[in-house]
Amino acid sequence: MADLKVVVAGAGGRMGVANIRAVAGLKGVALHGAVARLHAAVDRPGSAAIGQDAGLFAGIEALGIAITDDIDAALVGADAIIDFTAPAVSVALARKAAAQGLVHVIGTTGCSAEQDEEIAAAARAGARIVKSGNFSMGMVVLANLVEKAAAALADYDIEILEMHHNQKVDAPSGTALLLGEAAAKGRDIVLQDHSVRVRDGHTGPRQPGTIGFATLRGGNVIGDHMVILAGQSERIELTHRAQDRTIYANGAARAALWAAAQPAGLYSMVDVLGL
Repeated sequence: MADLKVVVAGAGGRMGVANIRAVAGLKGVALHGAVARLHAAVDRPGSAAIGQDAGLFAGIEALGIAITDDIDAALVGADAIIDFTAPAVSVALARKAAAQGLVHVIGTTGCSAEQDEEIAAAARAGARIVKSGNFSMGMVVLANLVEKAAAALADYDIEILEMHHNQKVDAPSGTALLLGEAAAKGRDIVLQDHSVRVRDGHTGPRQPGTIGFATLRGGNVIGDHMVILAGQSERIELTHRAQDRTIYANGAARAALWAAAQPAGLYSMVDVLGL
């Protein structure tokens, strides 16, 4: 079995720590003939994580890999990047992945349309990119259910409620948008043309066919999402609550192993799970 040498970007953050643990925990676990192992861990210059052993920093055994701020050195000999960082960083890493033909798993949210296009261009230029607003396998299944429910209940109002910790900087969450895209796909509409992000003051009645978003922030909530389909005499609520970031990290590691066997291109977790 071949090793898939993985670089974890954003190693000093909460998801970076979870990703280090996930990759280290997959030692000996093969998918499509590849076995993941941590090759390097990178964080931003000035981070308190720089110089620390990646394993000890993540709360597991020492791995003999010091967290660095030198991304170019970290990528020497690497096969894959797992990246939960910031939009500008993910775009820069996508360019590097294209230049070196790497797997690039992107869990970064809050990308603009222009940044998403730059990431797509990197996939066309040779990177194997898996990008998702959520790497939980349960959430991917939920999105699939939302698409089907939105199509079957075509006249029901759709509202998406999400709550995250008080340090999250983008809204709505990438997962909420993922669920909104699933609902829009089920209705055969463009989400951007039908989404309602803010309600304040005298808004008038709800416009038929729109998809509403509500955002809550507080405490240390990892991620709660609810999709409400409201009809005239009944209401359906589809809910997902994340209790540990491990679900995202394990999904990202699985995506990296899966993408290693794919041609260059832009993929999602729907592709990874074959849904």
